[in-house]
Amino acid sequence: MKSARFLAASLPMAEKFWWEGTMEGASRHSSSVKTASFQDAVRMLNTLQTNASYLEQAKRQRGDPQTQLEAMELYLARSGLQVEDLDRLNIIHVTGTKGKGSTCAFTECILRSYGLKTGFFSSPHLVQVRERIRINGQPISPDLFTKYFWRLYQRLEETKDGSCVSMPPYFRFLTLMAFHVFLQEKVDLAVVEVGIGGAYDCTNIIRKPVVCGVSSLGIDHTSLLGDTVEKIAWQKGGIFKQGVPAFTVLQPEGPLAVLRDRAQQISCPLYLCPPLEALEEGGLPLTLGLEGEHQRSNAALALQLAHCWLQWQNHHDAGELKASRPGLLWQLPLAPVFQPTSHMRLGLRNTEWLGRTQVLRRGPLTWYLDGAHTPSSVQACVRWFRQALQSRERQSSGTEVRVLLFNTTGDRDSAVLLKLLQPCQFDYAVFCPNLTEVSSTGNADQQNFTVTLDQVLLRCLEHQQHWNYLDEEQASPALWSAPSPELAGPASLLLAPHPPHSSTSSLVFSCISHALQWISQGRDPVFQPPSSPKSLLTHPVACSGASVLHEAAAVHVLVTGSLHLVGGVLKLLEPALSQ
Repeated sequence: MKSARFLAASLPMAEKFWWEGTMEGASRHSSSVKTASFQDAVRMLNTLQTNASYLEQAKRQRGDPQTQLEAMELYLARSGLQVEDLDRLNIIHVTGTKGKGSTCAFTECILRSYGLKTGFFSSPHLVQVRERIRINGQPISPDLFTKYFWRLYQRLEETKDGSCVSMPPYFRFLTLMAFHVFLQEKVDLAVVEVGIGGAYDCTNIIRKPVVCGVSSLGIDHTSLLGDTVEKIAWQKGGIFKQGVPAFTVLQPEGPLAVLRDRAQQISCPLYLCPPLEALEEGGLPLTLGLEGEHQRSNAALALQLAHCWLQWQNHHDAGELKASRPGLLWQLPLAPVFQPTSHMRLGLRNTEWLGRTQVLRRGPLTWYLDGAHTPSSVQACVRWFRQALQSRERQSSGTEVRVLLFNTTGDRDSAVLLKLLQPCQFDYAVFCPNLTEVSSTGNADQQNFTVTLDQVLLRCLEHQQHWNYLDEEQASPALWSAPSPELAGPASLLLAPHPPHSSTSSLVFSCISHALQWISQGRDPVFQPPSSPKSLLTHPVACSGASVLHEAAAVHVLVTGSLHLVGGVLKLLEPALSQ
């Protein structure tokens, strides 16, 4: 019977899977599923996260990445779909090191402004996991997420046999689920953001996208993608498909040459996007919903992706071509220069993408949120933050305080990132793990099993040590000694001391909530926790800093280094996002 079910799963009519009762065993656990909540679904999804110790072992024993891609196709077939079914989604596939999420957000909003029904798959989520799967710009509802989750989960359970693992890992599962949601909800198109890399990313089972895009390239995920931008470019170019147009922004010569060669090898027409200024000539300037000069590059790429998709659909309002500018740049043809339509302008203006160059103004506090986590994206974040400070209305009297709230994860070099943040001249540098509370068991969306508590706390202490070393050239050699056990204990709220000769005061807290309580001092009208633990003020720096923050006329807080950190901050500062 299992073999019969597997054959049925391979049929192109994927809808057979979704019709309840078509197969023996389809009602398994049905009564419990009907009563399962959204949080139950998320907790079950979290069991697909890779345990921290196993993850380290897997990195050392990583198998053939092509085999992993073939395994994804098998999961797809077991779920009731074939790769050919994905062609119906009219996909826009986007990769890159920085800006790929913003590019996707711009692209989706532009096409939605035409009245099209859009799907959008992205990662990671900031507050709730359902943010990763959006329809018409909105995360799917908890009820819809729960329904599709359990249907897919049961289907994979039913089609398992001794030769395969029953469940794909976390990100693969969500990718499969997004494809099913978009097909069943009958979207007109799907914007799909690559997870990591491109060539061997599980989204790359897409065989016939309408168009592909590559945003700015840089160094990130070096243990997976390579330690040079050229190696990373090779991975990103892996999403190119024969005969499918692709667009990229101006890159350094080395990685651009790699993209060009990859495209030529598979007969993919690759175009270089002209700057946004070229599309603005002869018309009104374009207004972007996302702040920061670097977003103009993302918007230029998004306009080309949307324009190409609309032309493929023979849409009557795809944008009138301007006088052509034939020629090559770095041996790549330039993408067409066209007049952005009113729909395009509206889409760019209305784009929202939480946690990227986002500003929250709350009384005397201004929160600047940007999930930058690579050297080039942190440089862009610093430019945005400093420009925002320069353009603000300065208080006529009273002190202004600048605070950095930072964390980073994975194999990223925090010393490099922190050095880039030094020109912002922070009065306080605060470090904490990506945990909203000391214990995150009450909120399944924030659980992360890929690291241990000890690991994340020690990482924060390393961040502080890097910062203090950068901040004080004459730092004591003892600064780099291991933290004492009593300071690193997980029950401690204020974890780390402050070196005596540093010009910037630095502190480490055990969770985001405690860091925000100390920074805000009860002055944020929305973030009002029941009470601040007395232990937050046990250290002299915390005690004296609390008085400074409480009396300051303005407090400017930059939150950066990790999208997961930004997501935890948003969860506390914007409670409505958790509803």
